[in-house]
Amino acid sequence: MAAETLDKQRPRRLRVSPCIRKLVSETLINPRQLVAPIFVRPGRGIVEPIKSMPGINRYSVDTVGEYVSELADVGIEAVLLFGIPAVKDEIGSSAYDREGVVPKAISAVRDSVSSTAIIADVCLCEYTSHGHCGIIKDGAVDNDGTLPLLGKAAVAYAEAGADIVAPSAMMDHQVRAIRGALDISGHEHTAIMGYSAKYASSFYGPFRDAAGSVPSFGDRKGYQIGPSNRREAMKEIALDIQEGADIIMVKPALAYLDVIAEARRRFNVPIAAYSVSGEYSMLKAAGSMGLVNENEAMLELLLSIKRAGADIIITYHAAEAARASISQR
Repeated sequence: MAAETLDKQRPRRLRVSPCIRKLVSETLINPRQLVAPIFVRPGRGIVEPIKSMPGINRYSVDTVGEYVSELADVGIEAVLLFGIPAVKDEIGSSAYDREGVVPKAISAVRDSVSSTAIIADVCLCEYTSHGHCGIIKDGAVDNDGTLPLLGKAAVAYAEAGADIVAPSAMMDHQVRAIRGALDISGHEHTAIMGYSAKYASSFYGPFRDAAGSVPSFGDRKGYQIGPSNRREAMKEIALDIQEGADIIMVKPALAYLDVIAEARRRFNVPIAAYSVSGEYSMLKAAGSMGLVNENEAMLELLLSIKRAGADIIITYHAAEAARASISQR
């Protein structure tokens, strides 16, 4: 056979063995770039399972440190804290209480694992009696009236020791307000992870159950992005970067991989993607029914998020993914 007729292109040569497949892997899951969300609540000695999220718990302040230590043991070095207060009111005052559950949890985590990066969610929805992300005026969310309260919450978390604050309320100019509040209070080194492209998604149900943050009236479509809009997401991301966001986020992840990819093409900043509670619980349900191999499907989904362009993945599967990546080395 003449040399020019030889079939030189055989892509399967690089798939013939596990060692070669690992050698040419284009996308890898690094546990150090995974963030574990954690729900903290009042009380003592509490590790409370969340029925809608199998394997995920609510932790009291005195138990959260041990859990974060367990995460660190498998390579998870960043956590995102959500607070569930003892008392809710119309203005979400527990969100910016310096003696509230999140500042106390931040201190507990710092005492337990000093090297863990602590991210604190900044929003009012878990803390308001009506469940909305801002205060209510004349029957609607008051954007500008909410901004100072978000700033106060961010300062309270920074003072407690948070490395990053993550505003998720989707109020216009929330990043600017928080950056200003942090800088004026002497926390210019506290970073901001903006929930820049946060969509009005159907995949938040289990979270709202876990955090007790279901709105008592209406919905959040007036301030979260509509699922059909990608250009609007780019506008929100650009505005957050302009106002001082150090990291931007796309939430949810799986239904918005195109948004992650577009953001990666346009913006030269770290991009986080939040694989949300509904994504987690759907996979758990499919795995429990034997419809998929849960472990393999989990890694495949996380790889899709990473492949789309996310640098950081916030996921309830963080510990499982870290253990799986360790076992595959």
